[in-house]
Formats: sequence, structure tokens, C-alpha cells
Amino acid sequence: MKRVLIYIQLMVLVVGAVYADKLLIPMNASQKNHLKAYGIAYWVLSKDQEVEWLLNYQGGSFMMDDFENIERECLLRGVSFTTMSEGKANSLKDELASPAINAEVVKLLKVPKIAVYSPKTSQPWDDAVTMVLTYAEIPYDVVFDDDVLDGKLPTFDWLHLHHEDFTGQYGKFYASFRNAAWYQEQVAEAEAMASKHGFETVSELKLAVTKKIRDFTAGGGFLFAMCSATDSYDIAMAADGVDICERMFDGDPIEPGAQAKLDYTKTFAFTDFRIELNPMKYEVSSIDVDPRSRGVKEENDLFALNEFSAKWDVIPTILTQNHERIIKGFMGQTTAFHKDQIKSSIIIMGENKSLNEARYIHGTIGKGQFTFYGGHDPEDYQHMVGEPPTDLNLHPNSPGYRLILNNILFPSVKKKKQKT
Repeated sequence: MKRVLIYIQLMVLVVGAVYADKLLIPMNASQKNHLKAYGIAYWVLSKDQEVEWLLNYQGGSFMMDDFENIERECLLRGVSFTTMSEGKANSLKDELASPAINAEVVKLLKVPKIAVYSPKTSQPWDDAVTMVLTYAEIPYDVVFDDDVLDGKLPTFDWLHLHHEDFTGQYGKFYASFRNAAWYQEQVAEAEAMASKHGFETVSELKLAVTKKIRDFTAGGGFLFAMCSATDSYDIAMAADGVDICERMFDGDPIEPGAQAKLDYTKTFAFTDFRIELNPMKYEVSSIDVDPRSRGVKEENDLFALNEFSAKWDVIPTILTQNHERIIKGFMGQTTAFHKDQIKSSIIIMGENKSLNEARYIHGTIGKGQFTFYGGHDPEDYQHMVGEPPTDLNLHPNSPGYRLILNNILFPSVKKKKQKT
């Protein structure tokens, strides 16, 4: 009987030792699939398990308790991992806690509920965020104007906006695509939606939507926007009560003196910009850097991620985790932001200093936060309307797409008091 008790005690110790071990997912150049690694972190959180994000350690590695099912999932998804003892893991965390090292350990505690703002009908372009979420096997819900106006946004933690024109000008595609079936269908759908909700024009509908999104963010939500959704959102907010749409968009001319009536105090990120009043020009304002004036060839079109203190500037450090600090540039309807039109309160996380343009910025509003990312697709330099979507199987280590996924996991971070 005594031997049996000893055997049981030994087995408990052995099992305890096995499951006290840690699994480390490196995010440096040794990682076979960076994008799916984020999916593993999300999957572990969905199992009510804690994940630790080791900021600035091996490219922003993830560490969690080592269980056989997690190892199996990593193998199935092609994600590289290693294991270490509990003691070694604690020593590593002690090392990263040293004031002499620009690193930090943050805990991810919950699964973020993700929404993507997009029409329910098919679009003639792809969406980098939905593509990478699908590839990383991270679930999301699609919401649109009905859902936003019906007050459903507060049920989510994270909201993405992409190829949307919140000014009601249909992306300024009128000159090139007004006779295209997809354009006409979009106009008809938007006008029907405006009528359904009691608005006379699509611009009034979109303004109501932007205000709901503002309330969601200020109430503690996280907003992420790319391409035309970045500047058109702020333009719509600044033009609250001002008609900036020409008659082909809303049936009447632009309001006289519209530019002077803009209110920049209502915007999230941008200020002192000029709206583009020409309805035939494929541009909405001076916020976006005109590709024709940049004078940069594709092979030289790059931007750098700025470095932040992991212990003092935790948020921008999280959002810039990467295995590369120099990122390939990519174009979009909104490609980059003129730095002189960005509010002083905004953190510039990625920029091309020689061109005086920002590509990746972050800010706060109320209790919430937002990130704006210029460009359309990080692995398609100049994606055209109607072109096939990017195959992310060919880009599993894309540093440009990693920036999107940093934002996906950000709402999971355990909140703590900011250092002052």
C-alpha cells in the first residue's frame, strides 16, 4: 500500500512538471508562419487559457502553458514553437523585467470579439483585414449600417473599417466607374439604406454611422481603419452639418464656403486639411499623399517602424511588434498621411521621414483607442479594382500584415495603470 501511495505521488509530480512547462512561439525570423501564430494565440484565449506577450523578445513572442493540444494545433497550422521549463520561463521574464532591457511582458486574458464594417453584398475589391483574419483562422462578424444604427457595436471589442467613403461620395469613383454595374449597384443599395433609416441623402446616413462609431470608440472600443476609411471618416466628422457633396452624389451642389465651415475639433486624427471639391478627381482631401507627387519607385517605397519604450510606452510597443522594422510600402485610395495634417496628440508609429509622410498612426478618444493604417494591401503594391485577392499562403511571414494582427490582439491585453 505504501508503494502504491509513493507511486501516485511520483506520478502527480511528473504530471505537474509536464504541465508546468511553457510553450514559446517565437516571432523572429525563425518563425515559419507569423500570421497563423496570431491565430494560435487567439485559439488559446478561446480555450480560457492565458497568453503572455513578450514584447521585444524574439520579435514579440507568445508564451503559454504547454499542453499537448496546443502543440498539436501548432503542428497542424505550421507554426514554429519550442518548450521550456517553468523555472527557465520565470528566469526569462525576470530578465525582460530588467530596467536595462527594452522589453516587457503583458498578459492576454480574453478573446476579443471582432466586427468588420462592410456591405453584405460582394465588392469589386478585397479587404486585407478579412483576408488575414481568415488566413489566421480568427473569427469575425460582418456589420453594416443597419447593425451600427441599431446599436449593435457595443457588443464588440474591435471594429474594422476599410474601403469605405463616409462622406457619401462613393469613393470618388464617379469619373471612372459611373457606368459600371457594381458602382450603380452600390449607389442603389446606399440610397435604399438611407431611405430606410429616414435620411434624405447617403451623406446624412454615413454621418449618422460615423457618430455611432465615434460613440463606440469613445466608450472604450478599439477602432482600426485602413485605406479610404481613415481620412474619409475624419472628413465626414469635420463636415458635420456642411454639404460637401456635388449634385451627382446627393442631388444638389456643394454648399458655398464649405471649406471654411469644417470643424477640425470633431476629428480623430487629422486637422487643417483641405477637402477636394472636384467631383471628377479621385481624391477626397489633402490628407492623403498624392502618389503622383511622391516620386518614389516601388522598390524604394518603404517606411520604418518607430521604436518605443516597452515599459513606458506599452501601447505603441504592442502595435509595432515585428520581425522587421523596415516595411514595404503599398498604395491605396489613401496611401499615406501628410504629417503636417496630423494632430499633435497622435502617435506616429510608422513613417517615411524623407518624404514627410506617416503610414501607421495611433490615438485615443474618450475611453477608447484607434489605429489608422494607410494603403490597401500590404502585399499588393498597387491593387486595382477587379484584381484577384492576395494569396496569403505565399506571404506567411508578411511584416505588413503583422501590423494588422497586432491590433487584433490588443483588446485582449490586461489593462494596467500607465506609468507617469
